[in-house]
Amino acid sequence: MNEGKVLVVGGTSDARALCRQLDAANVAYTLSVATAAGKQLAGDIKGQVRCGRLEYGQMVAWLKENRTRWVIDASHPYAEMVSHNLLRACETAGVLLSRYQRPEQLSNLTHPLLYTARSIADACEIARRFGPRVLLTTGSKDLAVWRAGLAEKTLLARVLPVAEVIQHCSELGFGVGEIFALCGPFSADFNTAFYHQCRADVVITKASGAEGGFQEKVQPCLDAGIPCIVIARPTPLVTGDELLESQAAFAQRLSRWLAAAKE
Repeated sequence: MNEGKVLVVGGTSDARALCRQLDAANVAYTLSVATAAGKQLAGDIKGQVRCGRLEYGQMVAWLKENRTRWVIDASHPYAEMVSHNLLRACETAGVLLSRYQRPEQLSNLTHPLLYTARSIADACEIARRFGPRVLLTTGSKDLAVWRAGLAEKTLLARVLPVAEVIQHCSELGFGVGEIFALCGPFSADFNTAFYHQCRADVVITKASGAEGGFQEKVQPCLDAGIPCIVIARPTPLVTGDELLESQAAFAQRLSRWLAAAKE
């Protein structure tokens, strides 16, 4: 394989798709994921997979030790700290950084029951206007923050079916009828039935894009007359030519990188 010295960061389906492009181009790379679930999602890619979170100093050391030439940040659109640390680490180590971020669909939707929030605190303030049962489809990382911000509500958590995630929910006081351990993305029909079954008074989600089933999550909610609060994405830290928003854009950037590597 071409010794590309490439690092892909992210335990998402996006990261896996980028890795497959690197495989097809015969580029050597490492995929860095934070959790065992991310490692499972990587599937049968050809690159090496390292598992575990890296802080800023550890990132700098890793980049230097492995003589990394290109970092592709394909972390979740809401993983702000990861992206911030990667930007600092690449600047310190003198490594090229590209950001892959799936296209968002929030701007394509308008509805009187659709609310946009800029933060968890903002979303909590909006959610307090509605009924007691709040369905969270925002992941498990910030459940403690949601619990504190909506202490008077009955919180329902739709999370990944991973043992440590379910244990985390339990430790935060989520009961048997308040944890829905499922692996998406889900169809619109599934979500329609799910919202009815869990009797949600309001749904809170993120602008995850097509790969995260955003449209299929939001539209059934609105069609059922359920208020939907969407937390808007953070502004990308990487801009210009290094902000890649489609697989085709990444393919073009990879071609340019390979051409430059041969010079």
